[in-house]
Amino acid sequence: MQMSLFSSKESARIVGLVLLIIIISVNCTAQSKCAAYTVVENISYKNDNLSSSYISERCKLDVYSCDTLKNVPVVVWFHGGGLTSGSKYIPDELKDKGIVVVAVNYRLLPRVNIDECLDDCAAAVAWVFGNVLRFGGNKRSIYLSGHSAGGYITAMLGLDKTLLARYGVDADSIKALVPFSGQMISHFAYRDMNGIGNLQPLVDKFAPLFHVRPNCPPLVLITGDAETELLGRYEENLYMWRMMKLCGHTATSIYKIDGHDHGAMCHPAFHILLHTIAKYR
Repeated sequence: MQMSLFSSKESARIVGLVLLIIIISVNCTAQSKCAAYTVVENISYKNDNLSSSYISERCKLDVYSCDTLKNVPVVVWFHGGGLTSGSKYIPDELKDKGIVVVAVNYRLLPRVNIDECLDDCAAAVAWVFGNVLRFGGNKRSIYLSGHSAGGYITAMLGLDKTLLARYGVDADSIKALVPFSGQMISHFAYRDMNGIGNLQPLVDKFAPLFHVRPNCPPLVLITGDAETELLGRYEENLYMWRMMKLCGHTATSIYKIDGHDHGAMCHPAFHILLHTIAKYR
C-alpha cells in the first residue's frame, strides 16, 4: 500500500499555493506587456526661425511614455552641467514608474545670455502643457525637477512668474518644484560672465531667492551633505527654505542627504521626488 506524503488538507494548500503563484506570474507578465515604454526623441519646442541654428541644435526635448497609460503625472527634467555643458537624458530612476518624463535640452552659457537659457526652458515647459495629453500625461500634474543647474532652472521657472507668463502659462499651475542641489543665489556661470567670482554671492533677478513669494507651487529643496556639497549649496537652500517660510509659503520643505556630495546626492533624491509625486498626484 502506497502512503501519501501529504494529508488531503496539506495537498489542497499546496495546490492553492501553486495556483496563486501562477496567477501572480500571469499578472506580472501582463503588467510587463502593458509597460511598453518608448522614447520620442529630439522634438523641437521653439521656433527655429528666431535666430541662429543654435536653436535648432539645442531647443529639443525627449518624451518617455507608455501608450497604455493615461492621465498620469509628468516630470519635466532639466540636466545639470553648470549652465555651460550637459545634455538631456531620461534618468534611470524615473523609468518604469507609471509617469511621463520629458527631458529638455537648452542653449548654454556663454554662447547665450542667461535670460535666453531660461527662456528656452520656459518654452519647453509651455510645450509640455500644450502637448503632454497626447503622450498620456496630465497637464494638471506637471512636476519640474533637475540636478544642479537643472535644479536652479526648476526654481527659477516656478518662482519668477514672468518666465512662463511669456508663453501663456501660469507658473502656479505647476504641481510641485523639486530642485536637486540647485543654486538659490544667482548662478555662478552667470556671475562668471559678469566678472564675479565663486566666493562673491549675488542675489539679483536671476536668483531664485530674489523671487520668494507665498503662493507658488510646493517647493521641495534637496541637497547633499553640508560639508561635501559645492560652495555653500546647502546653506543657500536652507536660507531659501527660511525665507519662503517667512513670506508665508507653507509648502516648502528641505532635505539634506548626509554623507553624499554634490553628485552622489542625486540618486537618493529621486526617492524624494517620487514620494512627492505620490503625495500630490
